[in-house]
Amino acid sequence: MRIDAYEDPGAPDRRGGWRYLAWLVRRQWPRCLAGAVLASVWMVLLAATPYLMARAVDHGLEPGDLGALAGWTGAMVAVGGVNAWLGMMRHRTMTKVRMDANFRTVKVVVGHATRLGAALRGQVGTGEVVTIGVGDVQTISTSLTAVGPGVGAVVAYAAVGGLMLSVSPRLALVVLLGVPALGVLLGPLMGRLQGREAEYRERQSVLTARIGDLAGGLRVLNGLGGKGLVADAFRRDSGRLREQGYRVGAVTSWIQALGVGLPVLFLALVTWLGARQAAQGHISVGELVSVYGYVVALGWPVAFLIEMGHQLSRGVVAARRVVAFLGLEPAPDEGTRDAPAEPSVLYDPASGVRITPGRLTALVTAHPSDATGILDRLGRYTPSDATWGDIPLTEIPLTQVRARILVADPEADLFAGTLSAVIGVPDTDPRGAGNCATSHNAPTPTPAPAPAPAPGQQPTGADEAPHLTAAINAAAAEDIVRALPDGLKTQVAAQARDLSGGQRQRIRLARALLTDPEVLLAAEPTSALDAHTEATVADRLRAARQGRTTVLAATSPLLLDRADVVHHLVDGKVAATGTHRELLDSEPGYRALVARDAEDGEAAEEGEPAR
Repeated sequence: MRIDAYEDPGAPDRRGGWRYLAWLVRRQWPRCLAGAVLASVWMVLLAATPYLMARAVDHGLEPGDLGALAGWTGAMVAVGGVNAWLGMMRHRTMTKVRMDANFRTVKVVVGHATRLGAALRGQVGTGEVVTIGVGDVQTISTSLTAVGPGVGAVVAYAAVGGLMLSVSPRLALVVLLGVPALGVLLGPLMGRLQGREAEYRERQSVLTARIGDLAGGLRVLNGLGGKGLVADAFRRDSGRLREQGYRVGAVTSWIQALGVGLPVLFLALVTWLGARQAAQGHISVGELVSVYGYVVALGWPVAFLIEMGHQLSRGVVAARRVVAFLGLEPAPDEGTRDAPAEPSVLYDPASGVRITPGRLTALVTAHPSDATGILDRLGRYTPSDATWGDIPLTEIPLTQVRARILVADPEADLFAGTLSAVIGVPDTDPRGAGNCATSHNAPTPTPAPAPAPAPGQQPTGADEAPHLTAAINAAAAEDIVRALPDGLKTQVAAQARDLSGGQRQRIRLARALLTDPEVLLAAEPTSALDAHTEATVADRLRAARQGRTTVLAATSPLLLDRADVVHHLVDGKVAATGTHRELLDSEPGYRALVARDAEDGEAAEEGEPAR
């Protein structure tokens, strides 16, 4: 039985942490059963060694029967060899159990995150997802140790109790009551560990999210002079997390100390009682040796039982966090009306923005959040009264909206992989799009436009190469491809950290253009570019989107001058509409806003290299 990267992990039980752990066991019950059987036989045979030793002493060594002594000794050697093999198989099987639980949980979490889509960020922080993926998944898989050594410990404990019963009922009673007594002592500590562990995990996820935010915005914080303030806050939070970690460690150390110390006291008590009975003649010398051996053999089951309780306490906390994540649901899609068959007007009543199909429209505002809010409403990422044609967007199935309207997020994630895969096309044949990467010395000509795919669909098959080349050209990203050692086949780090900000922006734009959506809504697609590159992008973007609906939230005169219609927004509402030059002549507020950008662009053109 195995789990592969494309296998369906199954529908998890989301009713609680314990039920989720039980589901993981059920999904691989043959392997878990094999682990339990192997562990049970392995631990029982550990207890068989003292039994064989007692027989060797009583029937061979004490009466001087060398044949019996050799026979019992050979039996001990054979049992030891078999037990060594069983130990290896047990460990191998339980490793597979843990790996299956690990990968299955990862697939369940990633699959659910994919289903949540854009709703994910609004419901859970990045730190929570990272903590689940890095910490909780490992904790859950480790807790499944209970199905192997844990079950084996219970079986071995019962077997040793039975063997002790044949020697002395009094000693058997002490042994059989010993572990329940350990449970009574350790039970409250296990409950406290769950509470401390849950609080620690919660704070860890918050701090992890803050680390990600700091890493992404460190340059901005430096520019604003806020790095020290944020560093102090982070230092305080990490100090609190450290203190909480000490509390978790304190409980864990008590559990581990008692797990080591109590069995030793237990061993001493049983050995003392056995020695007294041997001195009184109630048991033989061989039986005394076996009693000592039984108690020593109990060390493994008792240790595993304590470890099982410890790991299960931590595992159920992690499983509850996974279940809570799996309980998140995207906003219900109640759309029942089909989207307009033909390109139609998009209208946002909250702002008064009306988007005419087939035109390049720009939104200009002093507050970028107002423009991005409009794009989110028109793309149906936030609830609104926006309409498409005469149909409210909320009444159209979300799949139809996503297939035809694309909101290009300026901070959209870029996954690790080859550059072509990052843009949206798997590695291509070197005779196709790869040619774009080999023209290091020759200028890249503007490719002839390829036949457009269906709205909202990426090109496939033989059309991938020309569409990819066209998208890269429209985003003025050919220089990025030429500068990389292997062109489109160059491996790019996650979030394209090995590229500059301007290069990342053009890669995101190329990815959006590759999909060739019927409606493209983009926020500040050229904000990180110098004036020369921005002008090139503006010209090529207009040409690439000719006849299709494009909406840009921007204040750059280079982009605005290419727009068919410009909406000037004040306090989130349309204050004036016209072309860029008309608004420059008639709207002082608009002129002041874009003139500032024009001055910045001129400064960039004179003093900064292209990014």
